[in-house]
Amino acid sequence: MPRKVVVKLKSARDRGIEAWSISASREPHTPGGLDLKPRRVLVPLLTALLFTLGTGWCQGNFKAEAIGAAPSSDLPPTLSSALAAQGVRATSDQGAPVCEVWLLKFIPASPNPSASSDVLYGGLSLGTLLGVVHFPIPTTDFRGQAIKPGFYTLRYALIPQDGNHMGVNPTRDAIVLGPVAADPDPAKTLDFDGLVKLGRQASGTAHPALLVMAPTSGDNFPGVVKDDQGHWDLQVKGQASSGDLPLAVTIAGKYEG
Repeated sequence: MPRKVVVKLKSARDRGIEAWSISASREPHTPGGLDLKPRRVLVPLLTALLFTLGTGWCQGNFKAEAIGAAPSSDLPPTLSSALAAQGVRATSDQGAPVCEVWLLKFIPASPNPSASSDVLYGGLSLGTLLGVVHFPIPTTDFRGQAIKPGFYTLRYALIPQDGNHMGVNPTRDAIVLGPVAADPDPAKTLDFDGLVKLGRQASGTAHPALLVMAPTSGDNFPGVVKDDQGHWDLQVKGQASSGDLPLAVTIAGKYEG
């Protein structure tokens, strides 16, 4: 009699979709903190699958295009009314959606700008709301934590300066993700503890969900550019009291550490 064979498929998170990350560090993390040890950078699973099964990590290209206003039905009214009328959509060269971003109509400047050499956006205050991001399909954050499809606020953060975060990134600028329903007030700023609490609601773990920021390059706005580390950065322009505020956030890449 033929032997019955049962094949059990693991989830996408356990299978080869994340195989490119097997060399990432598994060291313990600082309890309760913004744990930014190198892992993966934001890449929807479909895009990661294309790279993993195709030409290899980051062998493809990305593009960006201007889009209309964020759908008000998906956002708290206080957030919807504070966003710029136009946003930006990033896609892979295969047409796979990566994310959609809408910045605030006006991004407030810090009353005490930082001149630190390891901070790119010293004119921003810790905990300031920058805008909203929409992930149309499941994705992962910088640490490889699963992020569900949906709308999330983008709040400016800084990578802590301690032994657990040495060499994580050349600069400290980061963005904490928060569910829009839990973060409806665009005028509010959050302290470190508030950012950790908010980011945990997006990740569903003890570690807050976050992205890393990058230096802008050239005049490609909106656009996606490849930086000197081989990562792909989405470039957008916001408005501040001083005029245009160019920003960049890494949407594809991998840190070794």
